[in-house]
Amino acid sequence: MKAKVYVETSVISYLTSRPSRDVVIAGHQQTTRDWWENCRETFNIVVS
Repeated sequence: MKAKVYVETSVISYLTSRPSRDVVIAGHQQTTRDWWENCRETFNIVVS
């Protein structure tokens, strides 16, 4: 059985937005995309 992970809506925003010019936000976006690509299959994902 997979663990359930609650994904905050800001995660979805980072996944769907255009790459930011702000280096901090761009880093958050890339980290989010990396996690989504490599780890999401491990969990049952829940979004409110």
